[in-house]
Amino acid sequence: MNPRTPRTALALVLLGAVLAGCSTSHDDGGDKGKPGTARAALGELTVKKAASKDGYDREGKFGSAWSDSTSAPGSGNSCDTRNDILARDLKDKKLKGGSVCVLDAGTLDDPYTGKKIRFQRGPKTSSAVQIDHLVALSNAWQTGAQKLSQSRREALANDPLNLVAADGPANMGKGDKDAAAWLPANKGFQCSYVARQIAVKKEYKLWVTDAEREAMGKVLDTCPDEPLPTGGTRGVALKP
Repeated sequence: MNPRTPRTALALVLLGAVLAGCSTSHDDGGDKGKPGTARAALGELTVKKAASKDGYDREGKFGSAWSDSTSAPGSGNSCDTRNDILARDLKDKKLKGGSVCVLDAGTLDDPYTGKKIRFQRGPKTSSAVQIDHLVALSNAWQTGAQKLSQSRREALANDPLNLVAADGPANMGKGDKDAAAWLPANKGFQCSYVARQIAVKKEYKLWVTDAEREAMGKVLDTCPDEPLPTGGTRGVALKP
């Protein structure tokens, strides 16, 4: 028997341990992260391929746009969801004459582009500021929302956690893309953007694809302690 064989075997074992330890360091969002962080929540999400988009229907499956009659936080306050989010996200707000709800004008510090946008209600101007679903409803449909009840899907479509006022053209450019295909040009908002998406997916038991998880993980590498937002987080909760 070769006397060096045990030493060789031991060396191989130690080398394997070192390599195994190295393999746990990656940027795909797979590490656990600190409790309460978006990274930790990302690690808890199921990873699966996207389901078929067949059967998706915005109103048929997610209810009338901006309904005030859902189980979403803030619903039932006699103000439609679009105006609730405008009131939360805009500054220097001006109400439409005679209304306690409908915003006529305001200023948005746009999270997607970093620009200031002057909002003015009108047929040719309202679209400058749009309300975006951070997790697009089509994406939600393909990552688990098909299994939700109708009332739960309607809550998802109107939950302030999943909504943000944003630059109209930027929102249109995003479409129904996930984080693997689209991130805000404003890098200062990317961590918050991804954290909100993760929070929504956790709340509504939606899954992520491999590519989506990897993209989210890469963003969170730049902010590993980014907290997981909740419905009561500043910037999420509706203003009284």
